[in-house]
Amino acid sequence: MSVRVRLGDLLIRAKLVTDEDVQRALVHLAENGGRLGDNLVAIGAIEQKTLDAFIHRIPNEPSDIQATGLDETQVLSLLMKLIYTGRLETNRQFVEAIKLPYHIVLDLVKMAVDRSLLRTLGSRDSDSLMDMSYVLTEEGRRWTIDELQRLRYVGPAPVTIDQFTEQVNLQKLTNELVTFDRIRTALGDLTFDDSIIEQCGPALNSGRAILMYGPPGNGKSSVAFRLGSVFNDVIYVPYAVSIEGQIIRMFDPSIHIPIYPPPKNEDQTSSFLRNEEVDARWVPCKRPFVMAGGELTLEMLDLRYDATGHFYEAPLHVKALGGCFVIDDFGRQLVSPTNLLNRWIVPLESRVDYLKLHTGKTFSIPFEELVIFSTNLEPEDLMDTAFLRRLPYKIEVGAPTIDLYCEIFKRECSKQGIELTDETFDSIVYKITEEKGLELAAYHPKFIVDQVVSTCKFMGEHPHFDRRYIDYAINNLRVKTRSSQAQSTPSLARAS
Repeated sequence: MSVRVRLGDLLIRAKLVTDEDVQRALVHLAENGGRLGDNLVAIGAIEQKTLDAFIHRIPNEPSDIQATGLDETQVLSLLMKLIYTGRLETNRQFVEAIKLPYHIVLDLVKMAVDRSLLRTLGSRDSDSLMDMSYVLTEEGRRWTIDELQRLRYVGPAPVTIDQFTEQVNLQKLTNELVTFDRIRTALGDLTFDDSIIEQCGPALNSGRAILMYGPPGNGKSSVAFRLGSVFNDVIYVPYAVSIEGQIIRMFDPSIHIPIYPPPKNEDQTSSFLRNEEVDARWVPCKRPFVMAGGELTLEMLDLRYDATGHFYEAPLHVKALGGCFVIDDFGRQLVSPTNLLNRWIVPLESRVDYLKLHTGKTFSIPFEELVIFSTNLEPEDLMDTAFLRRLPYKIEVGAPTIDLYCEIFKRECSKQGIELTDETFDSIVYKITEEKGLELAAYHPKFIVDQVVSTCKFMGEHPHFDRRYIDYAINNLRVKTRSSQAQSTPSLARAS
């Protein structure tokens, strides 16, 4: 009775099939029998090798306690803590809380009853074992409190570090082939030269680190953010990982976006994954996207030990495994660029990272994620040639061409219902480049249009370009200098 994840829902989310494909396959299944996946192949919705590769990456639920890879006493302790802290009573509640299969939970409950930790109350409204109720004995209460003092982690059962490592290696970013059209779609309404896409594509397909650099305000952070949506695949994130009896909490709702299938009728079992169930200790999620800016410190890249609870919180880059980790405003962190790069040099080169427990034990994990460094500082001022060599893809996001700048401006004006004449556009460009001495930047159009609209709204006027309002907006790009104040302003009579 663990949470069932339907194969069709996962394949749709990964954009390997459509909802229409699944519906046609279900019709075919009703007529011919078999499994959903086999019927999807039969109707030509997906190739067999693609389906097999996808299913191979789905963690199957353990057959018994030994198959969990966890110590029997450790799992029993976790169940008792869940019952105690959550005031759980029935087998159904136990299964939902610990995320282990029904038959394993029954074995654990029997073990607890045999040890006089639980006492059976019986079933009130049903003859099903799932609704059988239990209560903690006095011995069970004392034993559970002692276990809480030793380890306060209370949550779903963890997976082992070996299982975690194997799963991370199965769901690498490089499993997906990124195309020009996929990047273009991900960028959405962002306007960039095609050369940016042509440089991003090979970098994404390689899974290697990217350095994005260029003057501020031209969309480096926006591009990095949108690149995270290029990937469609479903990955599996454990609630927690166990290593030598230590617990590392991994699933983070603020980072990991679960893919829960919509509720369906219980009798639609034909859509389940080959009549098997996914290991509920793993949460099917979108590929994670983590962005860290000036607040990033070296300590945030290490395990965080909770001295009170005696368990760990995974660092940001570990939570980003299988996805993207963006270091925004690189060079402006509290930690120096050299120290930060020294921390990354081994993972970037070997694709393996090393973490240390408070016990002194060091262990390795795969470093399978896309790291993007984004900066508006000069790269050669931030790092030496040895570090630059370890960033194989260096993409300059510079000032837009005049044609792209005009296209961005027209798009922003269209959103606000403002007419942009050639004369107005030329005058704006002149004011920015000649009077203010600024380079054109991709953020200017939205900034100027939004400010003009705000001024019109304040003045009780329909949104339009007026010379004064344009001056106000452009002056907010940079404060006036004495030299600029002495310059004359070209006429914008026809623009107002």
